[in-house]
Amino acid sequence: MIPEYGVRSLAEVLPSVLGESTLLGPARATALLLVDGLGSELLRAHPQDAPFLTSMADAGPLTVGFPSSTAISLASLGTGLPPGAHGLLGTSLRLSDEVVMETLRWAEQGTHGRVDLRKSFPPEIVQPADTVFQRAAAAGIGVTVVSRSMFEGSGLTRATLRGGTFTGTHAFGDLAAGIVTALGRPGRQLVYGYHADLDAMGHVHGPGSLAWRLQLRQMDRLVETIVSLLPPDAQLAVTGDHGMVTMDHTFDADTDPVLRQGVRALTGEPRARHVHAEPGAAADVLARWQGVLGDAAWTVSREQAVDEGWFGPLSPHFADRIGDVVVAASGTAGVIRSEAEPFLSRLVGQHGSLTPAEQLVPLLVAQGKGSVPN
Repeated sequence: MIPEYGVRSLAEVLPSVLGESTLLGPARATALLLVDGLGSELLRAHPQDAPFLTSMADAGPLTVGFPSSTAISLASLGTGLPPGAHGLLGTSLRLSDEVVMETLRWAEQGTHGRVDLRKSFPPEIVQPADTVFQRAAAAGIGVTVVSRSMFEGSGLTRATLRGGTFTGTHAFGDLAAGIVTALGRPGRQLVYGYHADLDAMGHVHGPGSLAWRLQLRQMDRLVETIVSLLPPDAQLAVTGDHGMVTMDHTFDADTDPVLRQGVRALTGEPRARHVHAEPGAAADVLARWQGVLGDAAWTVSREQAVDEGWFGPLSPHFADRIGDVVVAASGTAGVIRSEAEPFLSRLVGQHGSLTPAEQLVPLLVAQGKGSVPN
């Protein structure tokens, strides 16, 4: 499933608040709540656990982009650009011959003590495009980001969400309060809210597991609460940054000598890999990876992935961040790294690839009818 960049992708959601697309209708105040890991297929499979969410008007489904993972999706959402234009192209990202960065933590991969890269690789340079929040603020719209307190000033926040007033949260209560309070301020308002626990339950216990379903129930009640308190001239939109699959068939790139041969760096994540080859070895690496992975993945050259639109229009500045070989897992397979990524390799639920289960997310919309309590 090639993402529908420019038509029905995450990148078109927030620009609609500025009148640049039509995914969301006009309102004095708009809030977008991103529920990490809320995939369309998962939501559709568990309507009994999300009765309020499934009752909302659905303007989706949307495709999220490739790779279908949090850092990439947040950048597309926040900038209104496809991955090839904003440059965050993997959960781990090759920034130079020496440095591979974990984009969620903005830290160097494989180092002890998590070497912070915010000074050596400033987020505003790694992802240089203005955000929708900056453009909205310049247009006189009040902009508020409501997310976990620990994310204030993080590299990923600076790269993807810069331009708004940050309101830190600790639980469901202050997340709901922060969104409703910001929407109630006078004048035009754009509010972004984020919650991560559904994704965490999917990674640890598996999407559709009891723990995941009970977390979905809590999210359903949270959204119902927020909607009940929306000002009459406000709207709430709810979406996800990716879906998820249960990964049960793995290839270990750290221990398989065939997969290691000729590889200079391996980035991305289990369901979406960038394979950076040694000089002159790209064709051989492609053939070896295709031979090992077979039908378990779509394994193509960088040129083919770009030509087929996996990343959307590509800025030449970011071309080297894409592997010489690009791997998108099919079915329930994945390419793990048991030595370099031991924790990630053990997770049950995974995402990142081009399957509908990972690509499609809902866009649920509710209009305000209530009032903010004293």
